[in-house]
Amino acid sequence: MELRQLRYFTALAEELNFTRAAERLHISQPPLSAQIAQLETELGVKLFERNSRKVSLTDAGTAFLRDVRVIQARLKEATQRVQDIHSGLAGRIEIGVSGSHFLGPLPQCISDLAKAYPDIDVVLNEMAPNDQIEALREQRIDISISRQVVEDDLLCSEALWPDPLWVALPHRHRLANPTGTLGLAALAEEHFIMLRRDTSRFAQHIYNACIQKGFTPDVVHAVSEVPAQLSLVAAGLGIAIVPGSTRRYQASTLVFRPLEDIGIHTQVHAVMRKRSRKPAVNTVVRQLQISASVS
Repeated sequence: MELRQLRYFTALAEELNFTRAAERLHISQPPLSAQIAQLETELGVKLFERNSRKVSLTDAGTAFLRDVRVIQARLKEATQRVQDIHSGLAGRIEIGVSGSHFLGPLPQCISDLAKAYPDIDVVLNEMAPNDQIEALREQRIDISISRQVVEDDLLCSEALWPDPLWVALPHRHRLANPTGTLGLAALAEEHFIMLRRDTSRFAQHIYNACIQKGFTPDVVHAVSEVPAQLSLVAAGLGIAIVPGSTRRYQASTLVFRPLEDIGIHTQVHAVMRKRSRKPAVNTVVRQLQISASVS
């Protein structure tokens, strides 16, 4: 049984006239008659009653028409979906993200993406930054939302939104009252709450920047996520250098001051494989950029 035969059958079942059905299909009448006869032979049932005056469906033909219309509708849906996937309008995209990004524009960006492209199924995987890059290389995720830029033979990065660095301080800290930018050297005597450097290149960059300023930071606690950093700062255990997008977290118990430019990338990037086989990856990245620009 061929799809062409089902199309011919549907046309004849709806027109109940061989001449009109042939015209609708843009074929001559003999091939139509031959295909219908072949279909009836294959099914072993008579689908039409026909004589010199009229054509009508048999009971079997009426039942077959209902099922064929379901098949054709599903086929149309399948055709549209595969075309949408090819065009980047549908598909499943696995995104790796660390917890701190949920404090910034990402949730609204994902919401905007769902509204703009409802057929793109986005799955968020919370994991450490370095683990995201490994998962990306192993094709376990499609995009990493990252504060690190990765450019090599396999991976590339594209900027999503700016996220400059700020210093988080306890309310009663000696540096909490002044306004303006804080220099890194002013923090040389402070206790630092840092992200773990073995899982975050971002933390390693901050550590290296301190050394370049002439001091080794006194790291009293190393944690996995920015919310943990800020909670420990709020408890008075030290200070932390964090992305500005996290300032809404515990804002009533913390003071934030902007940090001077210390030569660290302060943008959030989408890191992806250069040869991704999923067209929807580009759609997702483009929509994240659009959403972040208006948020």
